[in-house]
Amino acid sequence: MTDIKMIALDMDGTLLNDNKEITSWTKNQIRKAQHAGITVVLCTGRPFPHCHTYIQDLQLHSHSITCNGGQIYAVDHSVMIEHLFDAATLANLYHFAQGLGMNTWTISTKEAYYNDLPENCSAYQWLKFSCSHKDEEVLNKMAEKVQSIDGVEVSNRTAFTVEVNPTGVNKAAALEWVCEKLGITMKHVMAIGDSLNDIKMIQSAGIGIAMGNAQKAVQQIADAITDTNNNDGVGKAIEKFIFGGE
Repeated sequence: MTDIKMIALDMDGTLLNDNKEITSWTKNQIRKAQHAGITVVLCTGRPFPHCHTYIQDLQLHSHSITCNGGQIYAVDHSVMIEHLFDAATLANLYHFAQGLGMNTWTISTKEAYYNDLPENCSAYQWLKFSCSHKDEEVLNKMAEKVQSIDGVEVSNRTAFTVEVNPTGVNKAAALEWVCEKLGITMKHVMAIGDSLNDIKMIQSAGIGIAMGNAQKAVQQIADAITDTNNNDGVGKAIEKFIFGGE
């Protein structure tokens, strides 16, 4: 056993395989860690409603970090912290992305909208903006637009997507807040992820693990690289770094 007291897990591309499932073997490793007194925290870009089934399946009794750190949920699934978008800024990003022919997802505290915004946009509380396109030049234009606006930043980027959160909102900052509440520090955390929005928490953690399928930039800063999300990478990392297996 190590002095790790918390495992922070990204979901898509990390905990979940490409079928959006958690294998039985990885579930068993997570439960073994929980039985050893280690807290397991989901740290995801997803909104909470898209995490709830997995939280129940894993029988997690811990905080949850969603929307790239935009929300932090308590053990009883009540909202503890929210970092909100300015509604006018979100509408600006939405219309710019639509003008580029991008698909958009806008996430409020109540629901998500795909390629749409409610007419009374300012009446909603907004958490995150995402957009996608297959053309890298279009993605670059969108990223440049985000950089030109005060109060927001690109929180994640993949080959097809750009995600935007309020400035300073990220998984690492949220995780540090949870650690403080639990009376531990980031050196007691093992963080596992695959995307650019995982870099800060992987760098800040006592043990930072990149998935075998992670973006190159993530693998370059990690302490170690585990197997892929389709080959029990999370379970293998827990077995090796928590329980000393090979």
